[in-house]
Amino acid sequence: MNEPRPVRTAFFVSDGTGITAEALGNAMLAQFDNIRFEKVTLPYIDTLEKAREAVNQIRVAGMRDGAPPVIFDTIVNKEIREEVQRSEGIMVDIFGTFLEPLEQALGAKSSYTVGKSHSIASDSNYQQRIEAMNFALENDDGARTRYYDEADIILVGVSRSGKTPTCIYLALQYGIKAANFPITEEDIQDQRLPRQLRPYKEKIFGLTIDPERLAAIRNERKPNSRYASPSQCRYEVEEVELMYRRERIPFVNSTDHSVEEIATRVILQSGLKRRVS
Repeated sequence: MNEPRPVRTAFFVSDGTGITAEALGNAMLAQFDNIRFEKVTLPYIDTLEKAREAVNQIRVAGMRDGAPPVIFDTIVNKEIREEVQRSEGIMVDIFGTFLEPLEQALGAKSSYTVGKSHSIASDSNYQQRIEAMNFALENDDGARTRYYDEADIILVGVSRSGKTPTCIYLALQYGIKAANFPITEEDIQDQRLPRQLRPYKEKIFGLTIDPERLAAIRNERKPNSRYASPSQCRYEVEEVELMYRRERIPFVNSTDHSVEEIATRVILQSGLKRRVS
């Protein structure tokens, strides 16, 4: 019988959105698969009063776990950060770790501005992200095809293979205009790209998925249906992969990858360039 994994609480504390603390903190915690982490994000800790409330929450978690929590922080204000340190958690100073050596290397001091990386006012790429997001939503699931000439990429695949979340992530993270189009059973029987897609073949990228995983996902939506049956899922996946190979369409398997990983693989294999910095 497997021993239960110990539980530790990890806090992502920031005087901004907490997105940077979450991203880097989660990347580091993923290296410790022998520990189960309870994760808590505390954004906008930008006053001493809020910092004291955070300290109490961290201390309670430490007493519950019987071990000090891990704290990933991106707090700019020194006084607020010192207050959070009173929680006696294990502090991982993300800004201090990376900015101080960078200051030395560049021979310049950081502005230490709260929320700098996510500021709309300072982000000239904000409008590009919004436009790409609107494009992804308006061109979802083959609803429209007349704007495909504007698309940077068109994701295709069987229903529930991960097309929509990947398009949205490409839009928000990279400013890429991504449309998606479902490959239906009728398309599979023809073993040809749908007529609407043929003029845009150079933009097409395929997603596939293991049949067992596909059946589980579809069964949540339509339990005990032909649509979700293992035999139907196996048939669709095998035939769509055959189509990809016949039409020489690049594709990736989405089964064991997060949406971030899928999007990165799509960009790498397709040669797309991100539209925002």
